Amino acid sequence: MDLDSNNHSVFLLHYHLILVVKYRRNVIDDTISDRLKAIFEYIQPKYHISIQEWNHDGDHVHILMKAHPNTEISKFLNAYKSASSRLIKKEFPSIRKQLWKEYFWSKSYCLLTTGGAPIEIIRAYIKSQGEKAR
Repeated sequence: MDLDSNNHSVFLLHYHLILVVKYRRNVIDDTISDRLKAIFEYIQPKYHISIQEWNHDGDHVHILMKAHPNTEISKFLNAYKSASSRLIKKEFPSIRKQLWKEYFWSKSYCLLTTGGAPIEIIRAYIKSQGEKAR
């Protein structure tokens, strides 16, 4: 097991994040998922977060991510949801029509710590969610 560290601590923090599209609209395909992931990757360094696994269904995404102890995850999520909502609706006019003036994402999200589960188990679970959707 590879541990992360900074000046005064050693840690290993994995989170399983599930973000759901507003009204559970079935709008996420491979192209949109790839764009959502690219936006996530662009924003993540500022918050000391890194993607370990990414998968999607038509109305939600599963993300396995690592974070530092001082990461403000709620601020990261607000920044990501705002930026991705704005960009996706701008770049994909068909989604703007389906959601009209609404945000892309639901206000709610699910954030779980992975606890003591081996990361391979969590990674396999998230992969299986994407395979089940296809």
